[in-house]
Amino acid sequence: MKEPILSLIERANSYVSSIVWGMPMILLILGTGVLMTVRTRAIQLTRAAQVLRLTVIPTLKGITRRQPRRSGAVSPFEAFATAIAGTVGTGNIIGVVSAILTAGPGAVFWMWVSAFFGMATNYAENVLGIYYRRREPSGGYSGGAFYYIAYGVGRQGAAFAAAVFCILASFGMSGVQTNKIAVTVAGAVSDILPLSSVDRTRLIVGVGVAAVTALVILGGIRRIGRVAAMTVPALSVVFILLSTATVLMHLKGVPGVFSMIFSSAFSVRSAGGGILGYTFAQTVRKGMARGVFSNEAGLGSSVIAHSASDTDEPVVQGMWGVFEVFFDTFVICTLTALMFLLTFDTGALCADMEDSAMAMAMFSNNFGGFGTAAFSVMLPLFAFTSVLAWAYYGEKAVGFCFRSLKEIWRPLPVTLFRLCYVLVIAASTCVKSDLVWAIDDTCNGLMAVPNLIALVALSGSVARITENYFDRQRGLKVKPMRSAYPES
Repeated sequence: MKEPILSLIERANSYVSSIVWGMPMILLILGTGVLMTVRTRAIQLTRAAQVLRLTVIPTLKGITRRQPRRSGAVSPFEAFATAIAGTVGTGNIIGVVSAILTAGPGAVFWMWVSAFFGMATNYAENVLGIYYRRREPSGGYSGGAFYYIAYGVGRQGAAFAAAVFCILASFGMSGVQTNKIAVTVAGAVSDILPLSSVDRTRLIVGVGVAAVTALVILGGIRRIGRVAAMTVPALSVVFILLSTATVLMHLKGVPGVFSMIFSSAFSVRSAGGGILGYTFAQTVRKGMARGVFSNEAGLGSSVIAHSASDTDEPVVQGMWGVFEVFFDTFVICTLTALMFLLTFDTGALCADMEDSAMAMAMFSNNFGGFGTAAFSVMLPLFAFTSVLAWAYYGEKAVGFCFRSLKEIWRPLPVTLFRLCYVLVIAASTCVKSDLVWAIDDTCNGLMAVPNLIALVALSGSVARITENYFDRQRGLKVKPMRSAYPES
């Protein structure tokens, strides 16, 4: 009975995914990014110096690590760390490998395209997230796509749909990350354990991840932010060092890899006489889907974490959004792609290869047993921080859906969500990894649709808020645009 049910789920998801991630979605993602790039005057390029001055430089000096001024809020850096924890995960390593295996090296180019325009999209999300967020009685903030859809666009039904899709996506994302944690750990011990024990190990790992997740998420955004601020930067540094070392070891092959990426990106081979060749369509689709999965620009997810920031300036947190996408895709994903393509002969690769095993192999082939150990520790920790971040996203979505409840009853839906979230974490280790990936891709697409439409509708507001901030920076006496609500 189990197999027919899974088969039915797989077919249903495949049908929905083909609609959600069809060419209209790709055009909507790119179109929104292009529009935001134009409305912000290419802020990812023209304001690159300000991005560094407001994000990386203060972080290196330790300024953004100070305790937030308001109870229940987090510092801008902790908000960024939580958001980057949700984005830098298995999508950056195994997801990139999966995209190359199924769609070829050209998928990397379309990740870059989605990321370039995604920087402007993510900037706009964060600006609107801060501008339309709501103050909680505890002193913290609640914000996200559903808030600016409800109070900016004025579409309560679409906002509710966005929140529901966010809840579904949070379950999907936790399933993807935990599944890969279990597969990685089980793979690391497969040489010393019989097969039945490895299967049991995956379930034990899932239960362990669920238990630790429960302990952390009970502390709310403050605890999640602290864990992310301590974990993600250290893991990122280790990954960057190892991948850079690999690139240096194969330095002569780098030009050929870049040539392969660009040539494969526009490879059009006819399929049944179609106008757009199947290979090209797959390359674009996989590249865009994995790009969005990785950096989450346009999903309306990371803005939930950014909205909890203690900053009063929407544009300042928007700058963190620009850097987030740049770091996620142009740094981490690019290094993953280079490491993979420099390690393996692309002519011998095929879509049937196991992405998790290939990802581990690119570390072990270059660094031996140390590489296997590093990957077996690094990837699960990356994935775990993503699980924590998406738990918070789901909680805020649940809170939005039940915000009309009396104060005394509001914690109940969140508590039920936490319970279900923890159970899904444990159960996801027993499902095929490719099915988990597919379901989450679909959930991400469903979540993105109302958010992208709202961003287009509110693009004028983003432009005005941005212009207002830089006018004030130039010393002009204009009324600040920091919040949509007079009482704030």
